[in-house]
Amino acid sequence: MKTKLADVINPSAIYTLWLRETIRFFRLRSRVLGSLGMPLFFLAFLALLPVEPSSVHGLRYIDFLAPGIIGMTLLFSSTFAGLSVIWDKEFGFLREIMVAPVSRVSIILGRIAGGMTTSMFQGILMLLAAFPMGFRIRGLPSGGEATTLAILIGVLLSVLFMILISATFIGMGVAFASKLKDMSGYSLVMNFLVFPIFFLSGALFPLDDFPRWMRMLAYADPLTYGVDALRRCLVGVGEFPLLLDFAALALSGAVTVWLGAYLFERAEG
Repeated sequence: MKTKLADVINPSAIYTLWLRETIRFFRLRSRVLGSLGMPLFFLAFLALLPVEPSSVHGLRYIDFLAPGIIGMTLLFSSTFAGLSVIWDKEFGFLREIMVAPVSRVSIILGRIAGGMTTSMFQGILMLLAAFPMGFRIRGLPSGGEATTLAILIGVLLSVLFMILISATFIGMGVAFASKLKDMSGYSLVMNFLVFPIFFLSGALFPLDDFPRWMRMLAYADPLTYGVDALRRCLVGVGEFPLLLDFAALALSGAVTVWLGAYLFERAEG
């Protein structure tokens, strides 16, 4: 069993591909700025809207909005992992690594790890960018004033949920990239999916404001539970129990990562 597992999981290959994805991301400064441009615009523009606190669960709108924009950043940046697969297909790099003496499982795990690292970096940057606009972390609800411990636990849990959100949508992106042949087709499909996923997630307005039929769609959206978890961890307010958020994200993440790995194994370089 140990030998078979070692044949499937190659830590050296995973690390090498993770390092390549990470270095390539930080070398392309235009990609970093471009991927943060739209979330920053949403955050800066919408934070100025005169929304009554009573309409967003008693929160200031910036406190309600910031976790949703962090979720948006993770969603958009995670789909770049699939675009990276398409890019490597077109330039022949994918064919070269697929004929290497390592399993495709190791290859896809390295890509997912690299995508999660860059996505997490952008999510944390967006969290930091929200502070100058008035965002304040309250942490998990403690029945009174926010305490240092509640804030610390809330931030740590929010990082866990950021990882789950990233894994979910990286898996989805890789699954589509494994079946599509060019970047234009991938971009069209992702735009068709990403914006409905974002707008249905409750990132901008509470789910209670949605029509009933739209709420049903929102409940099937993994990002809904990710945004809700971030909001509960950071500002102490949410639509669902935190355990339900975790279970929904863990399940959707496991399904999309498995599907991405399955399709990638059968993809042609």
